[in-house]
Order: sequence, then C-alpha cells, then structure tokens
Amino acid sequence: MLVTRSCSARAGLIRASPYCNSYALSVAITNKRSLSAGKKDQNETPLPHPIWSKDEVEDVKATHDEPKDMVERLALYTVRFMRKSFDFLSGYTIGKKLDTLDERSVLKRCIYLETVAGVPGFAAAMVRHCTALGFMQPHRQGINELLQEAENESYHLLTFIKLRNPGPFFRCAVLVTQVGFSASFFCSYLVSPKFSHKLVGYLEEEAVTTYTHILELIDNGKLPMLKGMPAPKIAIDYWKLAEDAKMKEVFQHIRKDEAKHRDVNHDFSSRPSSSIFQRFILMICLGVIYSFPISVYLGIRWCIKSFKRIFTPRPVESGQ
Repeated sequence: MLVTRSCSARAGLIRASPYCNSYALSVAITNKRSLSAGKKDQNETPLPHPIWSKDEVEDVKATHDEPKDMVERLALYTVRFMRKSFDFLSGYTIGKKLDTLDERSVLKRCIYLETVAGVPGFAAAMVRHCTALGFMQPHRQGINELLQEAENESYHLLTFIKLRNPGPFFRCAVLVTQVGFSASFFCSYLVSPKFSHKLVGYLEEEAVTTYTHILELIDNGKLPMLKGMPAPKIAIDYWKLAEDAKMKEVFQHIRKDEAKHRDVNHDFSSRPSSSIFQRFILMICLGVIYSFPISVYLGIRWCIKSFKRIFTPRPVESGQ
C-alpha cells in the first residue's frame, strides 16, 4: 500500500492520507483497521489481566509512599536522579517549561519508557522461579502477577508503535538501554528484592504523573491529534474498549495499569523474599554459567597463540 507523506509527518505519526486534518487521520486508521480485520490475528492470547471500568480509569490519584528506612530512601533518590536526568537529556524538561510538547515528543517518550518498564517484572519473576527450582521449594506468590505486569507493559509499547514507527537510531538507543538496565536490575534483585521492588514502585509513581500530565495536555487542546485519534485495534482488543474509542481512553487505561503496578510493587517490597544465602548461591551459579563461554573463548585463544608460538620457526640470527 502506498503511504504518502503529509504535513503531519512533523509529528512523526503514521498516516495514510495526504490531508492535514484529524478527520482524514480517523478515516485512514479506520480503513486500515477494517482491512486487517479479515486477517488472522498473529498475536498470542494475553495473560489474564484487569479490565477497568470508566469510573476506575478516571479516578486515578498520584500517590507517594514515604520511605521508611535507608533502603527505601536509596530507591527513591535513585528514581529521582533517573527521572531528572532522562527529562533533561530527552528535552522533556525544556519542552514542559516552554510549553512546546507535541505529539511526536510525547510518543517518543512513551515508547522509550515502555521498553524499559517491561524489564523488572520478568527479571523478578525469573529470579523467584530459579530460586524455587534450585532449592526445590514451592513457588512463592507473585510470579504470575509479575509476568502479567511485564506483558502489560509490552502491550503499552505495542499500542504506541502503532502510532509512531521509531527510526534506527532510536531502536539502537533502546537496545543499549535495555542491556544496561536489564543487567543492573537483575543484579540488584539478587542483592536486595526489597530495593528493587521499591525502585519499581517509585518509577511507577513517576509514570502515573507523566500520563496524568499527558491527559491534561489532551484535555487542554495542546495535543489535538491525539484527542481525536481512534484507538488502535490492539488496544481495543486488549482493554475491551468500544469500537469508536479514542486515544484519550487508551491513555487513561495505561495510567490505571501503571497505578496498579505502583501499588503491587510497593506491596511486594514488604513481603518476605528468599534468604540472602539462597540468592548468593544463585548469584554464584549464574556467574559461573555466564562466565563459562567467556572462559572457553579465552582458553581457545590462549591455546591458538601457544601452538603458533611453538610451531612458528624462530628467525636465525646472522653470524651464527
């Protein structure tokens, strides 16, 4: 299908119409939805997840859980540092002060954050699962809930990329960030699950604040294209929305999901976890497993160099 560029390309939105108005955009997305309706859905059935009512998604409050000890204060200060650094480097701080945020910057921010938000739930579930298997103990409660959280964040991401297709530089930045954040969060969870869950809880508090600000921009008419834009089909199917749902309703459901993750992780931080001895043993085993390929590679290199040194004839000095 031929996709023509329009003056909305400035906002980086995927459009299939040369006209510059929200009606043309609505028609384009609706036509695309109807064309894809006859195709077989290739997505897997999502895990069981809450289906929010209209009153629930509208009644979301930005709350804050006060830290009670040094570990929780460290998690809070870490999140504040990450938030301020990312806001400054991404231009969100300047755009917010100058009131220049548009659909393009909002979608870029949402896509980037959702690629990171899906990591903690899966990493935490994997550590809990490996600990239970390694020490032959019953699974502790919460693995299914953590996996559902990770999948929920991935559906947030899949919804946003239906509206904006990131470029190669953006995708490379996401991969680099995921490698660093996944490794650091996995290690931090092995050391202190309480710190890790508290970190995620404070991150979700910031996510609720961010989506609340986006909804305020939509209500104030500063993001007109998002206000009248039809919701993607993946969002309608996942949250069981009406066929004529708009993107504002999608943002409301996403904010409610983030509020649930906030409360769940704050609750997980107070639950008992595996002993430090069990996590230490698991850390050693995983370290040996991950370092084995590196050790083999270095050993092979050493053997090759040694054989070359042995079988390479030495030059004969003149005069002998």
